[in-house]
Amino acid sequence: MESPLYLEDSYLRTWKSKIISVSEGKFIILSETAFYPKGGGQPYDKGIIRKNGEKYKVVYVGKFSGKISHEVDKEGVIPGDLVECELDWERRYTFMRYHTASHLLSALVHDNYGAMITGNQIGLDHTRIDFSMEDYDPNKFKQTIDKANKIIKKKIPVEIFTISREEAMKKSEITRLAMGLPDHIKHVRIVKIGEIDEQADAGTHVRNLQEIGKISFVKTVNKGKDNRRLYFRLK
Repeated sequence: MESPLYLEDSYLRTWKSKIISVSEGKFIILSETAFYPKGGGQPYDKGIIRKNGEKYKVVYVGKFSGKISHEVDKEGVIPGDLVECELDWERRYTFMRYHTASHLLSALVHDNYGAMITGNQIGLDHTRIDFSMEDYDPNKFKQTIDKANKIIKKKIPVEIFTISREEAMKKSEITRLAMGLPDHIKHVRIVKIGEIDEQADAGTHVRNLQEIGKISFVKTVNKGKDNRRLYFRLK
């Protein structure tokens, strides 16, 4: 059974695995993987799969029918092969920093202005978050970023743990995504930033806010009725 290692350790960079299946020569299912599949606003990981010294570049990772599929740049692996895997760590770590920063900013916007998250997209050079907010005022977001940077300096740890769906649903603050939790989720992975934020989340995160660095305001966009978009980058 496939095991998503990134759920337990976002810092795992290398590991050994077994090829479970291969489709069309280059779509691979691994017995264990730390490659994050595209989803939840976080892009897919890239990296290398090695077989007997031969390198296969991982160019895309997605989740299909509940399985994490790794697309490699060439054919050559077969089911049963034992392989060594390695993340493109710089890419992954950038996404981790942006993802945790997104949680921090979203918590502050919600607490100060009651805004719900309606979407987000993490990137390598900037990230955006969409909020449902009546008033369009860019200064609100600039002030939020200033508050976030002050909090980052406090070096607050980020905890990750799992609770039951029943326990999660007793806490209205667990998920601020307007759509709520999908019905099929029975156990909920929680990302907690001190007393600031506690969210259901399956992405990768840093262990401490200080790893984020400094958040820089890029711009805001008025996307229409109650839809406000914030762009930011990390230094």
